[in-house]
Amino acid sequence: MAAANGPNKVEKRAGGIDGPTNPMVTPLLTDLYQFTMAYAYWKAGKHKERAVFDLYFRRNPFGGEYTVFAGLEECIKLIANFRFTEDEIAFIKTSLPSSCEAGFYDYLRGIDCSDVEIHAISEGYVVFPKIPLMRIEGPVAVVQLLETPLVNLINYASLVATNAARHRFVAGKSKLLLEFGLRRAQSPDEITEKSLRSCDGSKVCEDFVSLVQTWLNKLKWSQLLGGIFGETNQSELAAFVSYALAFPKNFLALVDTYDVMRSGVPNFCAVALALNDLGYKAVGIRLDSGDLAYLSCETRKFFQAIEKEFGVRDFGKTGITASNDLNEETLDALNKQGHEVDAFGIGTHLVTCYAQPALGVVFKLVEINNQPRIKLSEDVSKVSIPCKKRCYRLYGKEGYPLVDLMTGENEPPPKTLDFWNVDLLKTQLNEFCRHPFNESKRAYVVPQRVEELMKCFWPGRSGKKREELQPLNVIRERCIKQLDQMRPDHMRRLNPTPYKVSVSAKLYDFIHFLWLNEAPVGELQ
Repeated sequence: MAAANGPNKVEKRAGGIDGPTNPMVTPLLTDLYQFTMAYAYWKAGKHKERAVFDLYFRRNPFGGEYTVFAGLEECIKLIANFRFTEDEIAFIKTSLPSSCEAGFYDYLRGIDCSDVEIHAISEGYVVFPKIPLMRIEGPVAVVQLLETPLVNLINYASLVATNAARHRFVAGKSKLLLEFGLRRAQSPDEITEKSLRSCDGSKVCEDFVSLVQTWLNKLKWSQLLGGIFGETNQSELAAFVSYALAFPKNFLALVDTYDVMRSGVPNFCAVALALNDLGYKAVGIRLDSGDLAYLSCETRKFFQAIEKEFGVRDFGKTGITASNDLNEETLDALNKQGHEVDAFGIGTHLVTCYAQPALGVVFKLVEINNQPRIKLSEDVSKVSIPCKKRCYRLYGKEGYPLVDLMTGENEPPPKTLDFWNVDLLKTQLNEFCRHPFNESKRAYVVPQRVEELMKCFWPGRSGKKREELQPLNVIRERCIKQLDQMRPDHMRRLNPTPYKVSVSAKLYDFIHFLWLNEAPVGELQ
C-alpha cells in the first residue's frame, strides 16, 4: 500500500526525532490485512485493549549461528511520526469494503504512537533466535498496524548487516570491503583537455597523455618487465587517462576489460607512474574476472618489479581490489589458494542476500490485558514464548557470552559470581537455565557478568527514560565489539556451534503449564 502515498510526504518531527530516512516508509507501508484486523478490533470495541507483541526470528541466516540486529532507528523514526494524512485515509477508504463505518476513519485520523511503548535490544548487537529483538506494547489496533512496517524494516536491515559481518569475518580485518565502478572512455587522440596540475599546485603538466606514453614505453623496454606485454589496448589507456585527469587523487582502474597482464596492468602502471611524477599516488587496480588468486599474485610481482627498477617508493604495495560476484565461498577459497588482494568489492551477494532472501522475522502476541498468550503449533520451532519478558546475556570468566536467558518480567535478575558466597554455590545457585521446549537440555550457569539486553527506546506515556538513538559510527563500533567478543566456534563458517538461548526454570514451567491448558485434548473412539 506504500505506493499510494508516494515520496512527497512532508517529513515530520516528534520528540526531536526525524521522520524515516526513506520517504516511502509511512503508515501505509503495510498490508490490507492489518487494516481489516484494526477495523475488526474497532468494530468490536476492543481497539484500546492493551497488547504486548514480541518481534523476533526463529533461525539464524546463511547456515550460521549468529545475527546482527539492525533497523531499529528507522522503526523508532516511524513510530515517533506515525500519523495518517487525509490523502492516506482517502486511499484506505478505497481499499476497504464500502460497508466499513465512517467512524473507523475518524478513529484513524486521531491515532498516533503516544500510548505505545517500545523496548528493544540496542542496534548493532549480536542476537539469536527466540530472543525478542523488540517488545511492542500498546493499544492492540495501533500495534497491529505497526506489524508489517516493523517486520520489514528489521528483516532486511538485519539480514544485510549479518551478511556484511559474515563477509568481513571470512575476508579478515585487514582487507577493505567496498563497491565502486569505472566506465571506459575514448582513444588517447580524442582527449582534448590534457593538462594536469601537480598535487602541491607548484607546476602544470601541459600534456599528461604524452607523459603517460613515455612511461608506457619505459615499461615496455624494462629489463625486469621486458617481454611480458607488447602493444596495449589504446581505448583502455584513454579511459584510464581520462579518469586520472578527472580524479588524480582517487585513480583506481578496472584492468580486465581486454587482457589483465598484457594490457590492463601495464596501462594502469603507466598512468600511475605519470601521476607519481606530479605528486599523486594511485589507489590501485580492480580485477573483475579470471583467476583472481593467480592474477593478483602476478600483478603484485609486476608492481614490485617497477619499484625495484625505477625506484618508486611503495609502488610494490599499490592496492589490488577484486570483485566479480564475490561471496563467502569465493573469499574462503581465495584465502586457501593464497592471493595478494587488499580489498574486496562485494555487490550482488551482499545487498540481495542471494544465499537467503529473508530473515524470517515474526511478530507474535504474547500478552493482552495482562493475560499471557501462546501460539501453539505442531512444529515446535513455531511455538511462541508467552508473557512480557526480560532478557539477559550471561558472560563467563573468559569474557565470552555463555547463554542468553529469558525470564518473566517480575523475576529477580540473574546474580553474578561475586554476589554469592562460594561455599553456598551448590545449594543456592538459582541460574538454572532451560531450553524452552527440550526437557533434557538444561544447565546451571555461574555468570561472571550479567547484561540486560532490552532498553526503552520509546516510552510513550509511561514516563520511563528514553534511550537515545546513536549515530552510525557508534553502532558500527558496537557491532565490531560484539562480534569480537563471541567465542570463535560460534562464528566459524562451517559447522558453527549453536549459541544457547534459554529460559528460567520458572518461565519454563509457566510455558508448559500454558501449553497444556491451551492445547486441545484428543478423543479416541
